[in-house]
Amino acid sequence: MIEVEKISKIYGPKSTGYRALDSVSIDIRQNEFFTLLGPSGCGKTTLLRTIAGFESPTNGDIRLNGESLVALPPHRRSVNTVFQSYALFPHMNVAKNIGFGLTMLGKPKTEIDATVARMLDLVRLSDLADRQVSQLSGGQQQRVALARALAPHPKLLLLDEPLSALDLKLRKEMQLELKRLQADTGITFIFVTHDQEEALTMSDRVAVMSHGTVRQIGPPKEIYNRPTERFVADFIGETNFLKVEIVGSVGEDIQVRLPSGAIVRTRGADMSASSGAATLVVRPEQATLCAPEVGVFQGELRQVVYSGTDTHFHVVLDTEALFIVRQQNARPELATGMVVDGRVGIAVPDVAGFLLKD
Repeated sequence: MIEVEKISKIYGPKSTGYRALDSVSIDIRQNEFFTLLGPSGCGKTTLLRTIAGFESPTNGDIRLNGESLVALPPHRRSVNTVFQSYALFPHMNVAKNIGFGLTMLGKPKTEIDATVARMLDLVRLSDLADRQVSQLSGGQQQRVALARALAPHPKLLLLDEPLSALDLKLRKEMQLELKRLQADTGITFIFVTHDQEEALTMSDRVAVMSHGTVRQIGPPKEIYNRPTERFVADFIGETNFLKVEIVGSVGEDIQVRLPSGAIVRTRGADMSASSGAATLVVRPEQATLCAPEVGVFQGELRQVVYSGTDTHFHVVLDTEALFIVRQQNARPELATGMVVDGRVGIAVPDVAGFLLKD
């Protein structure tokens, strides 16, 4: 549905200016919840604003259902945007805020009233139609902003970090609401966030961005479990990185030697080499604590961090690298009786980690 083809955005002279986007290409499907994820300054908001028409690309093209958008002003694109600040009209009540866009399009009053009623029902605010927006909570204001953007039924809805101002519990509730709204309306959503959990929770696919480029695109499980490079593995969730040596292969599995000398099996992307240095990626939940003498790693337990459902164990390995183990508190037996004079072992099942070539 959306084709972003080699889009670049340079502020200042082309040869020496700041390159906010560097030849970005993305295809986004019909009725997809697509997320642009990355740290501040990576270019995700610039790309969103370019799709909306608020920024003009230096090079490249953006097509909606085959039609180029680059020469069209924002109001001529079948695209609406929900901003971080919501940008509601304080002198209007909820119903008038939602119907504002339809009024500007010259729609008849009967159609506006019917659409507003349908949108109020969709965002579950039917009993607040006459309330002033200043009397609403943050979550309710966010729903009004969504309803206003959805009312003209755009082909594409852009969302620029709309949940960042909400508290944690409400943000989690609204993550599910956004996904429900996208499924109910059938409108393609492009969502911008720096929050990895938001991206993994809501998205059909995620594009991880860094320094104006796209580093990996894929479903949330693929991005988390099979990162293609160190930046993606490090940015998405907590990660342990270990220097290892490839020593051979068994079928699809790759055999690697750990710094302790132990041999373990793992897998990786495009790992055709039968030897050489590599980096083993192990997520904290893939490892468990054990007695020092039976672990593939050994080290000193330095810190225990309780977080409600989980406990994080910070272990400084004998190689002086920090290794974090995360274990559910529902399984306390995994974390008891393992410490011997301040030392613990760490067990990693075969094929639990993922290999990145150095």
